[in-house]
Amino acid sequence: MSSTERPSWAPESIDLDLPNAARVYDYLLGGAANFEQDRIFAEKVLEAMPEARSAARLNRAFLRRAVRFCVETGIRQFIDVGSGIPTAGNVHEIAQALDPDSRILYVDSEPVAVTHSELILRGNANAEAIRADLTDPESVLGSDAAQRLIDLSQPVAVLMVAVLHFIPDDAQPHRAVARYVEAMAPGSHLVLSHAVRQDSTRADTVNELYERSTNPGIGRPPEEIAAFFTGTTLVPPGLLWTPQWRPETPGGAGDHPETSLVQAGVGHKP
Repeated sequence: MSSTERPSWAPESIDLDLPNAARVYDYLLGGAANFEQDRIFAEKVLEAMPEARSAARLNRAFLRRAVRFCVETGIRQFIDVGSGIPTAGNVHEIAQALDPDSRILYVDSEPVAVTHSELILRGNANAEAIRADLTDPESVLGSDAAQRLIDLSQPVAVLMVAVLHFIPDDAQPHRAVARYVEAMAPGSHLVLSHAVRQDSTRADTVNELYERSTNPGIGRPPEEIAAFFTGTTLVPPGLLWTPQWRPETPGGAGDHPETSLVQAGVGHKP
C-alpha cells in the first residue's frame, strides 16, 4: 500500500507520510495495518538493530504469559493502556479463552489502533476500545467504557506493555503510572515492559530515527523502569529481560536474553 492510498479503516486525520510507532510495531510483528513510510522506517531500524523484530515478538510473548498469569491469579478485568494495533494473541483473546466473562478495556492514542480494535471487538460485549492518552489517567478511568466494564473496587490488571518508552520525562510518566496504581484495588497487578537504554552507536542511530517519527522513543535504565512499580511488589522472578519472565519451557529464555532489548515485570498491589 503506498502512502497515497488510504484504506477505508484509516481515519482522515492520519498523516500517511509520517511513520508511527504503533504501525511500525505492527509491521515488526508481521501485521498488515501499516503504511509505506512505516515499513521504510522499520527496515531502517532493522538495518541498525537487526534484533528489533525478534525483540517485538518476545515482548508480545511476554504479554501473553502475563495475561495468563493474571487470569490464573483471579483477575477478570484488564485495562490495556497503549494497547497498539491488534494482532494475534490480543488480551481479550487470551483472557476470554480462559474465562469468557473477562472484561477488557483497550486504550490507545493512535487512531488506527482504536479503529482496528473496534472492528475486531464488534459483538464482544465484554471488550471495548477507546482513544485516550496514557498521561491523562482520569480520561481513561473516568471514561464511559471504563465505567461500564471496570469495577475499580475489585482487582484489575493494568497493562502498559512497550508504551512508556514513548513517553518523555517532561510528560511525567512516573506520575501517571502512580495514579493508575493508586486507583487499583488491593490484589491488582501492574503489567509493564520498557526498552532499556542502550549506549551504542547502533542505539543512537535508532534513537535518531525515532526522533523524526511521530513517537520519539526514550530508553531508560533498569532503575528508572523499576521505579514505575512503586506502590506494588514485584512478582517473582522480578524485573528481567522479556524472555526471562516465566518462560514456558526450561531454557526458554535463551542464551542471550539481553538481545530482547526490553525488560518486563508484573507488580502486585498488596
